[in-house]
Amino acid sequence: MFSSPTSSRTLATATLKGAGLIDSDTRMRDATADKPGGRKGASKIRTHRTRPIDAYKEPHGPGRASMLAARTQPGGASDILTIRGASTVGRLRRNAVTLAVTGAPSKAHAVPVKAVEVWREFVNRRWNPESRFLNLERMMDDPEIQKHNLLPPGAPSSSVREASVLFKLASHLRPAVQTLSLANNNISSGQLLSTLAHYLPKLANLSLQNNNLKVWRDIDFISGRKGKLEHLRELILLGNPLRELEIQNGRGDKYKSDMARRFTSLIMLDQEAIATIAFDAPGPSSTPVTEKRATATTFPYDMRPPFITGVEDSIVSNFLVRFFPLFDDQRAALLDVYHPSATFSFSCNTTIPSRARIQGLHVSKDMPNQRKLDWGLWLNNGSRNLNRMGGGVDKVVNSLHLGSEEAIRAMSTLPKTKHDVSGSPEKFCIDAWPVGQGENLKLFISLHGQFIEEPSQGIRSFDRAFVLAPAPPGSRAKLNGWDVMVLSDQWSVRAYSTHDAWHPGPMRVQAGDAMPTQQLTGSTLTSSLIPANARAQLEHTISTFSEAQRNLIMQICERTGLTAKYAVDCLQNNAWVFDRAIANFEQVKGALSRDAFL
Repeated sequence: MFSSPTSSRTLATATLKGAGLIDSDTRMRDATADKPGGRKGASKIRTHRTRPIDAYKEPHGPGRASMLAARTQPGGASDILTIRGASTVGRLRRNAVTLAVTGAPSKAHAVPVKAVEVWREFVNRRWNPESRFLNLERMMDDPEIQKHNLLPPGAPSSSVREASVLFKLASHLRPAVQTLSLANNNISSGQLLSTLAHYLPKLANLSLQNNNLKVWRDIDFISGRKGKLEHLRELILLGNPLRELEIQNGRGDKYKSDMARRFTSLIMLDQEAIATIAFDAPGPSSTPVTEKRATATTFPYDMRPPFITGVEDSIVSNFLVRFFPLFDDQRAALLDVYHPSATFSFSCNTTIPSRARIQGLHVSKDMPNQRKLDWGLWLNNGSRNLNRMGGGVDKVVNSLHLGSEEAIRAMSTLPKTKHDVSGSPEKFCIDAWPVGQGENLKLFISLHGQFIEEPSQGIRSFDRAFVLAPAPPGSRAKLNGWDVMVLSDQWSVRAYSTHDAWHPGPMRVQAGDAMPTQQLTGSTLTSSLIPANARAQLEHTISTFSEAQRNLIMQICERTGLTAKYAVDCLQNNAWVFDRAIANFEQVKGALSRDAFL
């Protein structure tokens, strides 16, 4: 006859109590199973791995680590049963059970220590409230970190969770952290820093020196979007592969620029000041200021008229008046004027100028053809914008055309143009002066203006620089009636902006108030495009007017080419308002007779 498991267990308990081996109130349990028949009960504990964020939440309620710790507390002469890693900190192993030998000395890891408490003590120990400086350098070398097997950011197998616990603890420090150093931690991924801006959004100084950040994406984890360290004033990245590689490859300025773009409040980068352009802010004053101070609407220097010096005006004008009609209608005929070893290049700047954008020139209903313009016709034909050019050295070299035939061939692939040099001279600005000396004397011409692109009939602005030399007797240029020949031709094509940019007088601050009425000085008049003999007669004719009226009359004559009589009529009919007079002239100029002009 077999006894039941329950009666056997009762008999064994009574025998052990009688021998004094167990207390009288201790209930004996099956050593191999917690259910009758030796069936093992299903464990509800999936893992003994401690999560740092769970440990941090334990003050609000018991966590898994604390419950396991309560079960493994040593008591009396009982054997110590510890589950390695369940209640201690550090990297944990699953299902690692150790039965300590009875009578062996207790070890430190048998006493549970919460991970968050170790981190908190570490952060407090590294905190300097007087300077508001939190020093988290070389965390892997800290004895307490090593003792408890913690994994700080940058350690092998560390994760963003450990970093989040550190940063959250730092956010509770008072006064708030102003300077944080994470130097010398071997941080190789910006993802470990992804929660830094969330917990310390007003951080002013950050050192990431001597880490292992390699790509710009690592930096973007703490920058680039709204709310990402918007108050950061100093950043140190010395010793990181990203920074060192940029410097070694000669991209130091670009590196600084990209950093300044990501951190707009930055004033110190890698222990060097970032060059900024700013207006001086007035210091605090004990006296309240009630007077409204005027805001500058113009630049401190006026725009001066075009100038041609050191060379006869006729040489410049004859060249341009002949060159551009051929360039517009018969480019192949320009082969004669280019030197056999001349260079030609063109580049495109597709950015719409700020002033033109403010004025809405490229979306205006009055200029519908602007929307028909296509930059692809230029960009696909060898634009030499070195700031945006890809393709390596070959593309840079091939976009510079050497020799007259190559120059003309390159020009012939570009869209047709129409330069109204003779009909609207005010839309062009010409500066010219000699360069070199002796037999090497050359003429430099800088030309700014606009042209109509065909067939779209849209308008583009341009800058063009010529280097000219006298055409030698018997040369192809001289035999075909050219006094000069082109040695260099650089052409920059831009999005359209009005010719007001080089109109003589005060230069308006961008998006500022309306310009005051322009006043011409005597020095301006001497540089006027009005012929000398006509100028003398004009000044005599208007001598009876006031000085302010004389200046306005001279401006109208300079701008429109009208005689004094017609200029006076134009101003009188428009209440002596310069802008209204010009607008009125543009409306009726086609109906004016030849004697209305100088």
